[in-house]
Amino acid sequence: MKQFGGLFGVITPAGKTDPDQAPDSAVLPQHECGLFGVFGHPKAAVLTYYGLFALQHRGQESAGIVTSNGPGTSFLMHKDMGLVSQVFGQEELAKLKGTRAIGHTRYSTTGTSTIKNAQPFVVDCVRGQMAIAHNGNLINADILRDELERRGSIFQTTADSEIILHLLAQPSENGGNVLAALRRIQGAFSLIIMSERELIAVRDPFGWRPLALGKLDGAYILASETCAFDLIHAEFIREIEPGEVLIIDENGLRSERPFPDERPAFCMFEYVYFARPDSMIGGVNVGKVRMEMGRELARKFPVEADIVVPVPDSGNYAALGFAQELQIPYAHAFVRNHYIGRTFLQPSQLIRDFDVRVKLNLIKEMVAGKRVVVLDDSIVRGTTARARVVNLREAGAREVHMRVSCPPHRFACHYGIDFPDPEKLIANQMSMEDICKYLGVDSLGYLDVEGMVRATGRPLNSFCLACFNGDYPLPVDPALDKFIMERREQRAKALADQETHPTLFADLK
Repeated sequence: MKQFGGLFGVITPAGKTDPDQAPDSAVLPQHECGLFGVFGHPKAAVLTYYGLFALQHRGQESAGIVTSNGPGTSFLMHKDMGLVSQVFGQEELAKLKGTRAIGHTRYSTTGTSTIKNAQPFVVDCVRGQMAIAHNGNLINADILRDELERRGSIFQTTADSEIILHLLAQPSENGGNVLAALRRIQGAFSLIIMSERELIAVRDPFGWRPLALGKLDGAYILASETCAFDLIHAEFIREIEPGEVLIIDENGLRSERPFPDERPAFCMFEYVYFARPDSMIGGVNVGKVRMEMGRELARKFPVEADIVVPVPDSGNYAALGFAQELQIPYAHAFVRNHYIGRTFLQPSQLIRDFDVRVKLNLIKEMVAGKRVVVLDDSIVRGTTARARVVNLREAGAREVHMRVSCPPHRFACHYGIDFPDPEKLIANQMSMEDICKYLGVDSLGYLDVEGMVRATGRPLNSFCLACFNGDYPLPVDPALDKFIMERREQRAKALADQETHPTLFADLK
């Protein structure tokens, strides 16, 4: 038997679809992942369930919760594909006993959308039981996995998050301590790790993805966004700082700084699109930032119009700021269907523009005979935006002007946003004049980088802007994409099919 002193203690002996044919909905920048953790509350699983509910916008593919009662007890886990409300009911939550918990709601950035890749991941190793939930994307995942496999590691998933668990599970004599293991990973990562004694929050030294600390009834709470604290009435304490490892145990909080200092590189798209408008990031409200982006856009590209129409929901606040700045009436002419889920049947021959109309329907009476400004947070491929313009023209709009509350996306993201390849990005392939013609609008205006950053009230060097300007804070492999792990499996299968491939019993006579 061994007693485990926790990850930071001492171990002592004791006796998908073709993108060329896909609609914009298939290649839009997808939501990332939502993380939630609880330490020291008798209803940890229920709190985590509500926390994941508040973070559902960050991922709709799968959800999972792992709970623990501390040292000497087995971790309990439930996870499945689907929304939080589909994965968890009263029966599932009742089985998740414990005073500690971590939860995860996922959108895949590395690895396909399958149950084996659903998080949190759990292992039982020389350091005891561990569970991990990860938001982000590692840029050295392939190199680390090659190394680990050569040393005998066996992987159960194609997600880069599992690599982190393997590094953490290495015995001290083989891989150094836990902090040394964390220093080996590169890229964007906000992590919540649960050991038998600790709950650990980790944020990469660039600070790409958000992670915050709160408190409720004496229990510590961790969450990707502060909107999760609001739902459970937890007190927001502070954000986990870039490069910080925060250890929570029975003795309270302890902070470590294992990473070298790097320049801040918070993902600007959290402000533009991902984060909920009621969340606080960097001390400012996300909805307020989006309204200011709309004001900046109105000052840069004013237009005479009769109505400002947002593309819901992410365009709502920018459109409101735009309308207020130019004193143009604001109206929700597009009505969003919030209950569509996934659309497996796409009757394109039966219903024209099905993918556009099923999500947003137009109130024709609001736009007929009017000069309309459509405000969206981004344009990726342009196919959906073009279809909306066609709908507005068919409804009788006299003029259609498009305004976008961030700069043109010209480059891929390797840090956790599933943007398509650059050749699929309309702004990478066309000039502004050509985009305007392609969309069929009377005018087109994108917010510039300076105005976008100014709306946050933070310095220019606080952000990662790589998807806009190609300036990557960390060097990246151009071949890197979300299916890198699947390609590894395909290579292994091809080797296995070869007659010369070594067999398990090759050395036996």
